[in-house]
Order: sequence, then C-alpha cells, then structure tokens
Amino acid sequence: MPDSSYLIDEIRDMLLDCGLFNSLQPSEVLTAAGYFNISRFEPDAIICHEGDAGTFMCIIHFGAVSICKTNSSGETVEIAKLRKGRAFGEMAVLDGERRSASCIAVSDCTLLILARDSLEKMLQEAPRSAAQVIRAIAVAMSRRLRMVDGQLVEQQI
Repeated sequence: MPDSSYLIDEIRDMLLDCGLFNSLQPSEVLTAAGYFNISRFEPDAIICHEGDAGTFMCIIHFGAVSICKTNSSGETVEIAKLRKGRAFGEMAVLDGERRSASCIAVSDCTLLILARDSLEKMLQEAPRSAAQVIRAIAVAMSRRLRMVDGQLVEQQI
C-alpha cells in the first residue's frame, strides 16, 4: 500500500499532465492534489446518471468517457466522447445541481475525482489554491461554452 505522500505526488503528476491546471503554481497543484482521489472504471461502467445529485467532478487521466443525454423521445443520445485531459462534472461540483448528462466509461478509465465536499474543505484549509482550482475550472468551462456557441451559430447558417 503506497503511503499518502506517494499518492499525493502521483495525483499531482496526473493533475500537471492533464493541462487543466497549467495556470497554477507548482505548490498550488501539490496542495490541490491532496483533495483529489483516483478511481478506476471498467468499460461500460456508469460513472454517473443524468439527474443524479452532483457531488463530484472528474478529470480523465486514461481512457475515454461517453457523455449521454436522454432526448424528448426517451432515447439516449451520445453528445460527446471525452479522452485524456478532459474534465466533466464541473458544473455540478460548483453549483450542486443535478447531473445534466450520464457519463459512461467507453474503455478502462483512470479518473481523478474532486468531490464537492473536498472542494469545500480546500476552500477552508487552502483558500488560495482552491480559488486557483475554481478559476481554472471556470476558464475551461468558459472555453467549452464559447466553442458550443460557435457551433450553434454555424448550424444557424
């Protein structure tokens, strides 16, 4: 069983590898790493269901995840396939609302998990690092929203 400092170093390396937290100082990434966990999922494992309480976010370190929504006819539609470095569940971890989509492992997956209560704990114990983590998440969500806005405009033409 690895000791906790080894695990935190492993999570720090995974966080640095994903690119989401490139704007953070190395010490902030190391601090943040102590609030993340690693989870592994086999193919077809359901990571979360649309409508579930949003209690965590994930960053894909290895593998691929399918993001699916149920349409008005009750059919499941894949809206995205995410791979290494991509995050999902950020909206739920920030606002606590229910999941807007289901997330299913497409392959063996290794995910970094940040639980909502861990983020709250980080805000109390390491507010500067927590603020930088939240800012990095917000910037990534903003980029994604701008991309979707652009796609919607192109569909209107």
